[in-house]
Amino acid sequence: MKILLTYSSKTGNTKKVAEGIYEILPEGSLITPIEGNINPNEFDLILMGFWVDKGMADEKAKKYMEKIEGKKVGVFGTLGAYPDSDHAKKTLKRVRELLEVKNEVVAEFLCQGKVDPKLIEKFKKLPASHPHGMTEERRKRHEEASKHPNEQDIKEAQKIFGDLIKSLDKGDK
Repeated sequence: MKILLTYSSKTGNTKKVAEGIYEILPEGSLITPIEGNINPNEFDLILMGFWVDKGMADEKAKKYMEKIEGKKVGVFGTLGAYPDSDHAKKTLKRVRELLEVKNEVVAEFLCQGKVDPKLIEKFKKLPASHPHGMTEERRKRHEEASKHPNEQDIKEAQKIFGDLIKSLDKGDK
């Protein structure tokens, strides 16, 4: 099985998760930033990483996803929100809907990642009444996000994608 692991990363969070997943992939798998623009048609399985931007995969990742056709796809992403939040769940749903027009999504993983400091500064300048204004809850979430992705996040991603590879090798999926 030929596996492509490609990712888009703004602050290094998604790259860190991608590198962790790559460690458990079979020999011969390819890892490349999305800018490598590798043809997905040459692979049996695509593992696609993104950072969350406005409740969706970032624009580079989204454009690449639109090129994928007839493949089994595993997705992973990083975001400032909690991975079990409604925002995270809606994001995964949107990504799945985009991909499942032409593909089968076979695995998903999201974890927190540090928020771009420029974005945090932007939030600080907004009035507290603004939906993205800096509140104590948001400050605490950003503080927690700054500790991720951590070793536990990487292990969880490795387990999800390792189990996926095993099931595909056995013909379960």
